[in-house]
Amino acid sequence: MQENPSVTAAEIARLAGVGRAAVSNWRKRYADFPAPVGGTAASPEFDLVEVEQWLRDQGKLPELSRADHLWQHLTAAKESPATALATVGAYLLARQRGERPARKQLDKQLVGLLPEIDALADELGLQGAFDELWQRFSAPGPGRHFATPDDLADLMVGIAGVGGGSVLDPAAGTGATLRAAVRAGCTAAYGQELDEDLAKLAGLWLALREVPGEVRPGDSLRADAFPGRTVDAVVCHPPFGVTNWGLEELGYDPRWEYGVPPRTEPELAWVQHALAHLRPGGHAVLLMPPTAAGRRAGRRIRAELLRRGALRAVIALPPGVAAPHGVPLHLWVLRRPAADAPAPARALLVDATDGDLAELYARVVATWRAFAGAPDADLEEAGFARAVPVIELLDEEVDLTPARRQPAVGVEATGEHLVRTRERLAAIVGDLPALMPQVTPEPDGKTAPLTVSIAELARTGALQLIGPVRVVGGAGEKPSAGKAGGPPVLTVPDVLNGTEASGQVDERLGQEIRLAVGDVVVPMIARTLTARVITSEGALLGRNLYLLRPNPAALDPWFLAGQLRTSANERQASSLAGTLRFDIRRAQVRRLPLDEQRAHREAFRRLDAFESAIRQAATLGAELVQLTADGLARGSIRPEGEPR
Repeated sequence: MQENPSVTAAEIARLAGVGRAAVSNWRKRYADFPAPVGGTAASPEFDLVEVEQWLRDQGKLPELSRADHLWQHLTAAKESPATALATVGAYLLARQRGERPARKQLDKQLVGLLPEIDALADELGLQGAFDELWQRFSAPGPGRHFATPDDLADLMVGIAGVGGGSVLDPAAGTGATLRAAVRAGCTAAYGQELDEDLAKLAGLWLALREVPGEVRPGDSLRADAFPGRTVDAVVCHPPFGVTNWGLEELGYDPRWEYGVPPRTEPELAWVQHALAHLRPGGHAVLLMPPTAAGRRAGRRIRAELLRRGALRAVIALPPGVAAPHGVPLHLWVLRRPAADAPAPARALLVDATDGDLAELYARVVATWRAFAGAPDADLEEAGFARAVPVIELLDEEVDLTPARRQPAVGVEATGEHLVRTRERLAAIVGDLPALMPQVTPEPDGKTAPLTVSIAELARTGALQLIGPVRVVGGAGEKPSAGKAGGPPVLTVPDVLNGTEASGQVDERLGQEIRLAVGDVVVPMIARTLTARVITSEGALLGRNLYLLRPNPAALDPWFLAGQLRTSANERQASSLAGTLRFDIRRAQVRRLPLDEQRAHREAFRRLDAFESAIRQAATLGAELVQLTADGLARGSIRPEGEPR
């Protein structure tokens, strides 16, 4: 890492929460703007410390947390963010082990940042400091490695049943599935990753938590780092579509006991690699492209996996659950057959493409466990899941696409459902004009409004900032099931969809914070900045949600929520690495007297009701289209005026 970190004009724009053009204007208008210290005429670079000081003097630097400030200095280095974070992680691990390294042994830039690193570690603990920086490293953004989302990783380890056993991820990436396995209570975690920096990072995360195991660098297919080692579970998000995966060198590899994978079927090589590392009876869960379920080139291997009882389930997920893939990916659930055990007669196919992953999580896991507990029993959930006889799947194509093997959804004998849906849609559409907020344009040239940050409002007592609540649980701590009958927990999907609290309390919820009427909740991670006012008591604050509790003598909650959800705040509060993670402390709110805030209250409430009605209309409209198309195709309804 270089001694004096520098930043580009684009990075300055992200730092200040403005557009690139604004930085160009500052350079022209202000003679004291820092001079370039490197780069080119087309893309100059500036000293980060000088830029920060100039922005601070001009009142253009948003307030940053200690972790954000430290991360900016780390990523301003010439080396990769992964290398920077690995350097900090190694330092924190040395501190944890009581091996305080001499300053002369450390990188020059790291020496300059030691006070900030130590302060963050003292505030959050060694693990917590690394986690805060890790979150910024793994946030989506240009040039970033795409990580398996936490919810998806939790689903995969939940199906694999890693609690109390050892786990391997042969394509560990940034370590998302290994972290999920630790959350689920695995006893040892192993991984291999082609990118040496990512492998080091994932290994440091495990070491800081004193989890037995290791992550080694290298190509798992060409140079297996764990030959002969078997584990209780394999969980993996392999690379898709890499045709240069080593077929020429590995044509006679002993791992291909179900058939030599064709060059165009690299995913089937990863499937057999996973099976080779499983103990008998152990399970593997792999994230797969949907084409792997039906491509002709792989049908013989799919057939052999089915015949021998190695492929137990294919689960189709909603589109977009793992960026950058926008298609409905599949989970393949595999099991290492025990010697001389009879092959199962059925395989489970689940079509969970319709809905949000968070909402489908419990249903998918419950369906899998019901099937695993009685693999030869009939299991049918119309339009969702079916335990299909293996003999039925062993046709010419061996197509395992779940949607093509599902039982038909039950059909009502009459068109009453369609009529009810049409009537509900018409009623909502009829109410829309009355819900539109009545507003008047202000004349051009009005002075820009004065604003104040959420951090400043919290310091002055105008509101209380709580959270976000995070998941707790380390190695050996297996999360419990939700507490039946306990208070509901408001989740991120509940806030985004405008629905009632649907979660349950479990031991992974770091603390129980009861919501009150007038609270404002904001998801920390979402596609857009969303704020919701709580209108009923009883629910608890869920994970990854900020809670803003306004002082009623200073802030109106509806005014606050409406101010937060602006496009300007979405840019201001988003992380520098992407726009999906928000630090709400940086958001800005207009300074208005309480009586003027209350004048805005009704407009924001009507806007919220209008948005809810639009959402309902969209859902009912899609349902009406599908019901009508299905009914006309089946002949259960007919166009008006058609001769009988």
